[in-house]
Amino acid sequence: MGYGLVVRFIATDEVAALAFDELAATALEGIRAHEPGTLVYVNHRVPDEPRVRVFYELYADRAAFDAHEAQPHVQHFLAERGQYLESFDVTFLDKVAGKLSAGSVSE
Repeated sequence: MGYGLVVRFIATDEVAALAFDELAATALEGIRAHEPGTLVYVNHRVPDEPRVRVFYELYADRAAFDAHEAQPHVQHFLAERGQYLESFDVTFLDKVAGKLSAGSVSE
């Protein structure tokens, strides 16, 4: 059915937010190359809040999320992100209903 989460990050300042984006982009390279169970992994900017980033992540299932968390590129991201952040908040999601693209998680 899928396993998702939303993470809201607040960077210490705008320069840190840009450095955070670079760190996330490096992790994304590994995610694209090595994580077939990661269906969606997107870093969003928030209009009029230059220090805020919101990640939306969707995994095939909980096992895919656990595999994602164990990857070296993700471990690096998790270890380094704190230097750029004032705070972050994670919200885990259970799917109720929705539209998914063909070939992704079963609806």
